Amino acid sequence: MEGDVTVNVEYSTINYKDGLALSGRSPVIAKFPLIGGIDLAGTVESSSHPGYKAGDKVVLNGWALSQTHHGGYAQRARVRGDWLVKLPQAFTTRQAMAIGTAGYTAMLCVLALERGGVTPDKGPVLVTGANGGVGSIAIALLAGLGYQVIASTGRMHEADYLKALGATDIIDRATLSQPGAPISSARWVGAVDSVGSHTLVNVLAQTQYGGTVAACGLAQGPDLPGSVLPFILRSVTLAGVDSVNAPFALRQQAWERLARDLDPGKLESTATEVGLADVPGVALRLLQGNVRGRTIVDVNR
Repeated sequence: MEGDVTVNVEYSTINYKDGLALSGRSPVIAKFPLIGGIDLAGTVESSSHPGYKAGDKVVLNGWALSQTHHGGYAQRARVRGDWLVKLPQAFTTRQAMAIGTAGYTAMLCVLALERGGVTPDKGPVLVTGANGGVGSIAIALLAGLGYQVIASTGRMHEADYLKALGATDIIDRATLSQPGAPISSARWVGAVDSVGSHTLVNVLAQTQYGGTVAACGLAQGPDLPGSVLPFILRSVTLAGVDSVNAPFALRQQAWERLARDLDPGKLESTATEVGLADVPGVALRLLQGNVRGRTIVDVNR
């Protein structure tokens, strides 16, 4: 396809959006035929872009991949150099996709909380969808930065996994997923939410005065059936986080912070590796809520 950089792809990954695309549950793929995969990491083969040269290690998250441009589920990709970020030396291409778009999104959420003035001394932070890709990396990042992390999950049997990532408290997602009061007792100063719908409404209703909630997903639904009360009575901020079209400077900042703040051991504990032929099955299980952490795709096997 059109582009000024050719990349030898080494790894991709499976994100929630990939599951939506491959299953057809959401019209992510806007033209056919199209190679899926919303992210990739690899080595530049050739480039006419001034920012990249042969041999550079690069990562690509979002933009038009798996929507109107061939994605990461291939051994080679022709892309726009403006979409790429040079991979920090701290990471291999495999580690970059252990992070993937989900982990990069988690870092964008952490940055949003920091911009909102959420600091570890102000109180606990909630992470919903804790067993998923965004949730797992968000817990590891926040715990590493000194936050007290409350993890919300529908898989309470995974408590040991979540605590190993750094969560100090585990709550059942059922306590947040049903319609609730427009405003409730304050429990956390911030939150990373990848679930949406009633869960996000209840998260907002229980956020402390002046707190910030970073919203990046819709696993429960895209609706927001709530009230303005958290905003006008507690000055709560709802910070939207988009990973697809984020500007280059923000992407670069996120990857630099991931290199600095993410514990490699915790990252590896979230990761499972599969081959290209395994992608459809894993994507379906992910949508069913049966995949823990991050799934790396080795596109060369």
